[in-house]
Amino acid sequence: MSAKSPGPNDHFLDVYRRKFRAWRGTRPFWAGLLTILGGVPIAYLPYGNIKLGNLTLALATTAGAGSLIIGVLLMVLGLTMWFQVHTRVFAGVAAILLALVSLVVSNIGGFVVGFLLALIGGALGVSWGEGETVPAKGRTEKEPAAAGGPHGVGGAGVTDDLSGTSPVDGTNGRHRAG
Repeated sequence: MSAKSPGPNDHFLDVYRRKFRAWRGTRPFWAGLLTILGGVPIAYLPYGNIKLGNLTLALATTAGAGSLIIGVLLMVLGLTMWFQVHTRVFAGVAAILLALVSLVVSNIGGFVVGFLLALIGGALGVSWGEGETVPAKGRTEKEPAAAGGPHGVGGAGVTDDLSGTSPVDGTNGRHRAG
């Protein structure tokens, strides 16, 4: 048994880290995270107070409920990008639109920080694509066969096989009907 073999001797944090890395690779993780982080300042700032020494600065606006709704929706859209990967385009477009609306409704989009985070997260959600599978080491992809007669163009034994099968008699897996 080698020192790097997985098994009961692995530290549980290494196991969880590998599982999280595999989970993160199958979904738009950074898009969801940025969208969630963009919703936090948009939802919090209209209800929070900033203390500067003895001076308390209240950022409350008349649109506080609208800011809270936009912020919570952005957080939900970020979670949607993580757990419902097939809806990532809808969630990304909705996040972009909500980020644009937050400029007007919520203290300039959470002092532009929440706006930028949500905008970038939505754009990443829309543009994310499923990764391509890499063939196992040592294996090569089959090259498409040349078209032509039963033995290919040059007659060198290459069949006109477009289905991935290569029967010996050159019928390409089709039966003759009459």
